[in-house]
Amino acid sequence: MKAILLKEFRSFFGSPIGYLVIAIFLLLTGLFLWVFEGDYNILNSGFADLTPFFTIAPWILLFLIPAVTMRSFADEKKQGTMELLLTKPMSLLEITGGKFLGSFFLLIIAIIPTLVYVKIIYDLGLPEGNLDFGSTIGSYFGLLFLMGAYTAVGIYTSSLSDNQIVAFLLSVLLCFLLYFGFQGISTLDFWGDFNNVISSLGIDYHYKSMSRGVIDTRDIIYFLSIITLFVSMTVLNLKKYKK
Repeated sequence: MKAILLKEFRSFFGSPIGYLVIAIFLLLTGLFLWVFEGDYNILNSGFADLTPFFTIAPWILLFLIPAVTMRSFADEKKQGTMELLLTKPMSLLEITGGKFLGSFFLLIIAIIPTLVYVKIIYDLGLPEGNLDFGSTIGSYFGLLFLMGAYTAVGIYTSSLSDNQIVAFLLSVLLCFLLYFGFQGISTLDFWGDFNNVISSLGIDYHYKSMSRGVIDTRDIIYFLSIITLFVSMTVLNLKKYKK
């Protein structure tokens, strides 16, 4: 698995992809938080907190992560190297895990510079340092788990097709449904007392729960279940392809 991980990592930074992902994420979040007028502008909000960042980040990553993962297996199929990859002396789970971790570590690198925002908010607070660190730390943990879930979905959709655009679109659709779909469905009238149950099936519910600064084991289990589910389905797809 380590060999696949390093190969993926080198491929990201051996081409403009890795640098573009980091630059685009930081540029978009920076513009929304500090430049563009609107509800997400921290300077205009009057509150020294990072809630706007953690609100828009899932929507930016909704498109950015599929763009990173769409090439994982689709490109291998298109280039004709998929058969060679599957003959390597490692299990399908190790291959999938290497692909997953390669993309996930790139995304972690992309959010590390946003810790500068924490320092800025810390300095802007009245009095200085008036920042809810519990909520901020919980939100970062929630963002990491959300990125893991999006990445697992992206790896899965990439294993379905040899067309990167198809993999990208499928990943965006699935991530959107997982993030907002259940929340949207739960607002319909006919669910009755099951509204909260339906809502709890979505990523948004658990992400917001962690953003309150409380790391609940139920939220962690939910995200790990999503990651495990899509990694397992990717392995099953690879088994079918291998046959």
